[in-house]
Amino acid sequence: MDLYSEDAARFVWEGAIPIQIRLHESQVTTLPPPPPVQILGPRIGYLPLLVSSIKPHFNDTLPPGSDSVWFEYKGLPLKWYIPTGVLFDLLCAEPERPWNLTVHFRGYPGETLTPCDGEDSVKWSFINSLKEAAYIINGNCKNVMNMSQPDQSELWQSFTKGNMDGYTRVSSKLKLGPFGEDSAVKITAGRIPIRLYLRILGDDVYHLEDVTAVESWDSISYINRPVEIHREEGEEGHYITFKKAMKCLLPEFFDDETSEPDHVFVQREDNDFDAANENSKITGAGAVMSCPEEQKCADLAFVKPHSTKKVNQIKLIRIQGIEVDLEIPFFWVVNNLKNPEYYLHICVYMGSSLNHA
Repeated sequence: MDLYSEDAARFVWEGAIPIQIRLHESQVTTLPPPPPVQILGPRIGYLPLLVSSIKPHFNDTLPPGSDSVWFEYKGLPLKWYIPTGVLFDLLCAEPERPWNLTVHFRGYPGETLTPCDGEDSVKWSFINSLKEAAYIINGNCKNVMNMSQPDQSELWQSFTKGNMDGYTRVSSKLKLGPFGEDSAVKITAGRIPIRLYLRILGDDVYHLEDVTAVESWDSISYINRPVEIHREEGEEGHYITFKKAMKCLLPEFFDDETSEPDHVFVQREDNDFDAANENSKITGAGAVMSCPEEQKCADLAFVKPHSTKKVNQIKLIRIQGIEVDLEIPFFWVVNNLKNPEYYLHICVYMGSSLNHA
């Protein structure tokens, strides 16, 4: 199996979510109110980058004042620096098409969202993420820091226009992958940038169709945790599976005797899940993976077979809208499903279950 597929990567770049955007009723100053805008939001993009396309539709009805644009979904202010596709995967347990959002041009919720000054804020957030990814992969971010102004401009313009070829032409100079023995850049060991989003569904949710809207970001844990891969001598060609990588990232939710996440349990000490875990190492045929201690996490013990306690259970793992097969090579997932800033964004839904005797 080839670990990099240009067709698969292009599929990610071309992925889009049909979005229907309404203006919040408090900012409508004309009758009748303007109808909603329907637009395709690139999965790899960011909501503030849609503002230039939707504002002309609402401009004549806005109240006086300067713009401070933000979006909400079912009352939840949306974090502008999280890619649009990740927000959709994280907040819509059952995909909603079109995705119904509300836009505000006034009354920015500064107590909930970090400030955003439009495209410039998104650009520098994106570049900072690229620097972080470069540091994780190479141990430094010199290649990103030393990009020429024309290259930096082409990189950003290619990203905003969805031009994968133009973006790759510049980003290939940064030496950030792809990973694997059969790739053009044969990176078979190192650290891989991962961003995990853990959504806790609550005590009374046992099936995804029962999931209710997120009321607060407190129910979502954010983990910035690299996976570190070391190649052992004499073990060429071994493919590390996505399951092994997930065991490294969330060891408390995977039992060596289980093969599917629906059968993996961990004792829940309380209703809160704190993001990250102590360092862990997993040894497989030809590879050792470890997770550096980026953040702290509650130390959750495995539930014994005879336990009848309520436990947290992995209900769903979603990347780029896909429920990924746990046995697929991890390098394939990274190479083909990562976002352009070289982070792999993984959404995990955690539900409740009773572990009976």
